Amino acid sequence: MSDQTPAIPPQPQPSSGSGPMIPIMLGVIIALAIATIYMFWQMNKVQKDVATLKEAMATEISGLKQASTVTSAANRQHLENLRTELEAARQQAAMAAGSAKVEAQKHAEELSRRLEAETKRQQQALRTEIGAVKETATATIAKVGEVSTEVGSVKTEVAANKAELDKTIAELKRATGDLGVQSGLIATNSKELAALKALGERNYFEFNLAKSKQPQRVGDIMITLKKADRKRNRFTLEVIADDKKVEKKDKNLNEPLQFYVARARQPYEIVVNEVSKDRVSGYLATPKVQQAR
Repeated sequence: MSDQTPAIPPQPQPSSGSGPMIPIMLGVIIALAIATIYMFWQMNKVQKDVATLKEAMATEISGLKQASTVTSAANRQHLENLRTELEAARQQAAMAAGSAKVEAQKHAEELSRRLEAETKRQQQALRTEIGAVKETATATIAKVGEVSTEVGSVKTEVAANKAELDKTIAELKRATGDLGVQSGLIATNSKELAALKALGERNYFEFNLAKSKQPQRVGDIMITLKKADRKRNRFTLEVIADDKKVEKKDKNLNEPLQFYVARARQPYEIVVNEVSKDRVSGYLATPKVQQAR
């Protein structure tokens, strides 16, 4: 039996677990953004429909009023003519004698029946017009109620999305960068990065870098991926800014990599959220205000 102690195999470094979640979170963010845009579009459309409906209702009621006014004037004139003719016939009947008087009375009775029938017809027409206006008003009120309900539903969904965004923002972490400067809020996945963009405190530029000898432009700087260790979730970058090269060697996942440029008082920050085989992805955060230090 050998006295040598058997060698303990090296333990693998635990992976961050964020890799598989990023596509899922990205899908959720995209779906949330599309849903929010659709809801705002729908709300705008509903508001336009309400305005159009109100305008159409006002035009229709105005038209009914004008038509009713014209019709009422014509009907009043017609009734007045009938009354005048009836009065003349009655006077003629009173002054006539014999058979002429009988004929005059028949004519007067005929005019009286016509006057009564015309009065009833006009009253019925007026009731019909009033009923049509009431039906139009009832239908419009019902439609406005439906639209109001739809707007309320859209507002509820927008509020829910805002609450989800606020929750994500509250979950964001702060960290100290590799230069020892207190960083702002740090995003560790696409959902959190979307929340940072919604805050609008800084400019954000996403990147997906492959290992190469040639630098790649990200925002207003150049970055070269020198090394990517997937097992240990570590990497090495070379940053070119203000015609100067800065190497960020053997850095960790979600660690803010800070460096200054001549036109900004606050440092630029690079955050890598995922390390894969010869590739890293993350974002560059730059100050909103650019001015010389």
